[in-house]
Parts: sequence; structure tokens; C-alpha cells
Amino acid sequence: MQKLPVGLSDFKKVMEGNYYYVDKSLLIKEVIDQGAEALLLPRPRRFGKTLNLSMLRYFFEKPALPTALGRPGTAADTSHLFRHLQIWQAGEEYVAKQGKYPVVFLTLKDVKELNWESAQEKIKQIIQEEYLRHNYLKTANELDAPEKQYFEKISNLEASQAQYESALKNLSFYLARHYDQKVILLIDEYDTPIQAGYVNGYYAEVVGFMRNLLSGGLKDNVNLEKGVLTGIMRVAKESIFSGLNNPGVFTLLHPEFSAAFGLTEAEVGQALKDFSLEDRAENVRDWYNGYVFGGRIVYNPWSIINYLNSIDKKFRPYWLNTADNAIVEQLLTRGGKELRLELESLIRGESIEKPVEENIVFAEIEKRDEFLWSFLLFSGYLKYLTTRADEFDPTLTLAQLCLPNLEVRGIFLRLIKRWFTDRLEPAKMQMMLQALVKGEVKEFERLFRELVVNIFSYHDFGGESEKVYQAFVIGLLVWLSGDYEVKSPALAGESGFGRYDVALIPRDSRRAAGIIIEFKKVNAKRGETKDNALAKAFQQIEKKNYAGALVARGVQQIRKLAIVFKGKQVWVKERSAEC
Repeated sequence: MQKLPVGLSDFKKVMEGNYYYVDKSLLIKEVIDQGAEALLLPRPRRFGKTLNLSMLRYFFEKPALPTALGRPGTAADTSHLFRHLQIWQAGEEYVAKQGKYPVVFLTLKDVKELNWESAQEKIKQIIQEEYLRHNYLKTANELDAPEKQYFEKISNLEASQAQYESALKNLSFYLARHYDQKVILLIDEYDTPIQAGYVNGYYAEVVGFMRNLLSGGLKDNVNLEKGVLTGIMRVAKESIFSGLNNPGVFTLLHPEFSAAFGLTEAEVGQALKDFSLEDRAENVRDWYNGYVFGGRIVYNPWSIINYLNSIDKKFRPYWLNTADNAIVEQLLTRGGKELRLELESLIRGESIEKPVEENIVFAEIEKRDEFLWSFLLFSGYLKYLTTRADEFDPTLTLAQLCLPNLEVRGIFLRLIKRWFTDRLEPAKMQMMLQALVKGEVKEFERLFRELVVNIFSYHDFGGESEKVYQAFVIGLLVWLSGDYEVKSPALAGESGFGRYDVALIPRDSRRAAGIIIEFKKVNAKRGETKDNALAKAFQQIEKKNYAGALVARGVQQIRKLAIVFKGKQVWVKERSAEC
């Protein structure tokens, strides 16, 4: 059984360490075949971008002797890393390019500083390391006096901001002259510092720096053979990519490079087979599948690797724990009623149609609808089902969006939990939930009424008030997820002859009761009373056999609750049944 490369992003270490590797080497062929000189390949975080760029580096880079400081270049020959991969069978024209180019490689994935001074210092150190990796240029006596002075300033962290902004352009010039060969420029997670700048208040400074740095390396650079950048999205603020010579931008809406990042159904199936876990395929699909890249369904590789590597093989939100979700929380918790209702629709498993813009302006995310939903899509928090051109504006893409899987749904539930925490007294909420699970219905009703009165406005109750109450209760029940599995209709699927509104399924069915909850609105216009509505709710529970799903799960005791409402007035009643 091969080791799993948890947290490893150096291609050479993965291959020489005999780690389990899914062959993505045909990315090399796609890069070579693309006519564009500069390629931007945005994908969500933890989808293999750094490992893929590391693979490109080891494939293209010419051997370099150890530097005077003892920093080695690439190994004398890296062809052994690729001989058993698909790229080696792709054709002689591709194999011939192995080890033929000088390479500049920067990864900015860890630049997440709280202020501009620290972020700038970290970026400078990353540039410094790449200069020191090519320190042999100094000892080769090819740099004239001003160039040597410039090289020293960069290497000693003594250069000005303007000199660092020219670092990519100048290093590619030095390398091309030394090798008499144009340069491959690889920049990983170029937009991580920009996102950090947006969250922490130095957006303008970092955008200005990155625009000048990238323009120097990619715009009209006669020494550039190919530039490949990865990130989460294309940042459009102040034309950060303006003037590039026909850059190729291939977001997850494009069919190009659709199999290069993430794991396909076949690749995950093979991995489950290799680790003797074929029987887990359906649950793995529910938890970690669902992303769509260029029309191809893919899995989250970080989550798959961590799941396979876990001892107990429990399904957990591994991707949630990989990075700060500060931007998403900041955007979604600031939204008003409309945004909250849309999030609740997504959590129920429904889809919403929204405009999608491939060029993101962070400063306008809060102002323009298409930027918010585009950010969530390209960051991996949503997936698209279909896309179409707007009939009134053919340049605008409309996408049918939904949550990709249970792992991401958990992230949204945590956001709702935070929203409740900011508005409710935690102690009172705990009392209410304890009353629910203990069967103290009158106490639960009293506290539930109090929360509804304090939280909701009459404006919250429109034509879909049942959904408002349902989403509200689901949000509250997040606190019980340690002891209960919380199910809602679209994600729970059919139960008996229909779909229940909410179910609490105990994780220990021998000691705790399962709970089915049905919501009904009192239709006053038709002369309906709360008693009529309560009777209808219980009639529906029985007629459609909602308890069947819990019985099938081995639940020994089932409690059936009806919650009926008229605006902000709420009534709760229970029926019990031994199974």
C-alpha cells in the first residue's frame, strides 16, 4: 500500500518517495499545445495547483549546478520522474522539451499577512529565494556592474519596491542570456496576497504591486517562452492583466484543462479500489464530489486524500479546515434578508440562477450581485449545473448554482450557526434545544415563540413562509449535530411517499428518539385555524409514512412534531409512536 501525499506539493518528493499519485502529466501537453504565451488557470484552493506547477517546473527546467551558497538547481536529470507517466507516451515532440528551459518559479500561497508591510516583506523574501536559487548567474561573470549590484540588492532584501516589481522581467533576461533559451515562468496562487489584502485592508497596495510585478514578467517580455499562473480567479481591478499578449484564461467554466485539477470519477473509483474501499463509493460521492470543471464532474482531491489517509474512515469536512474562510463569512454575514433566504434555499438542496462574471473586482463584490456569486463559484463553495446567455445581454452568463456536496453544506451551516450566535442568547437557545430532545414540548414552544418574536420581522414572511421557518429550525439544529444527524428534504431524499420537512436522526438510536418535524402555515383567508393546520400536519406525516426512513435506520422510538404558524404566532404539538 503506497503512502498518501498528505500536504505534499513538491512533485519530485512525491514521485521519488513512492507516494500514491494520480497521473496529471497530460497537463504538460495541454500547456505546450496552447497557443497563448501566458496562461491563467484558476481553480479552488487545495485542488492540486501547487503540485501541478511543481510538476511543470521539474519537467521543463534545465539542470543547474549547485550555487556558491550550496543551493542546488534541479537534479542533473529529472526524466526518471516522467518516464512511466502519460506525457512520455504523448509523442516525441513533448518528450523533447523535457529539461530544456530555464524556469522561474514563485508560489505565493502562504502570503496571508494582516498588513501590507508584512505581506510585502514576505513577497520580497519569496523573490529573494528564487534569485538565490539562480545565484550561479553571478559567479558565471555574465552580469555587468549595474546588474550585479541589482542582483545583490534583491538577494540581500535591500532593493526598493520598484526594483522588486522588475524582478521577474530582469531574472528572465539574465536566465535567457545565460542559457540562450527563453524562460518558463510559473507563478502559483498569484491572487492569495490580493485576497488577504481585501480582507485586511491593504487591497490597493497589493494590487498595485502585483500588477507591476506580473506586467514586468508577462507583458511584452521577449525572453518569455511560456507563463503559467494559477489562482482562484481572474482579478480585474485596475486591469491587473491589461496589455498581456493574448493571455489564455481558462476558468472552471471552460472545457480546457478540465481534468488537470481535481479528481475525476474514474480516478476516485480507482483510488477506492486500490485502498479496498469500493463499498464507500456512494458516501464518498455525497461528501466530496459535485464540482464541475468545464462540464466534467470532479472530486475535491484534498478531501479524498485525507479521507483515504484517515484511520477510522469517517466522513469529515477536511476542506473546511484547510484555510481561513474569512472572505466568505465576511460577505455572507453582511447580506440582508434576500441573501439569507437564498443561502437557506441552497442548504435545502435547491438551485438558484445568478449572473456569473469571470473577471472579479474585489472592491465591488459587496455591490454587484454577479461578483459575489462568481466569487463563491470560483472559490469552490458552489457548483454550476447549467449556464446560458442572458437574453437581454448576451455578454452576461447566467448560471444555475447549487451546493456541490455535504462537505460544503457544512460550511454554510456553520455560517448560519454564527448568524444565530450573533442574535440569540446561547444559554436560552441551549435550553430550547434541550427541551426539544427531552420531549418537553410546552417549554420548547414557549422558548421557540420568544426567539421568533425577537428575530423575525413580518417582512420575513411572504409566500414561502414555510421555507423561512424550516430554514430557521435547521439553523438552530446545527447545535445538535454531535448527537443527531439533521436531515432536510432535498438532501434527505424521498421518505415513504413524500419528503418530510426536517428530521433528527439520533446517532445512538438505542438511547435517543428520532424526531420528525412538519411545518404548516395557518391559511386564515380560507378560515383555517391552528387546530386544522396541526391536524393536517399529522395527517401528512402518517399518510406519507415519513417515519419509514427512521425505522429503516434502526431508530426504536420516533416522536412526531407539528409546528404551525400564522405570521409570528407559533404553535407546537407532538405525537409519539413506538416502532
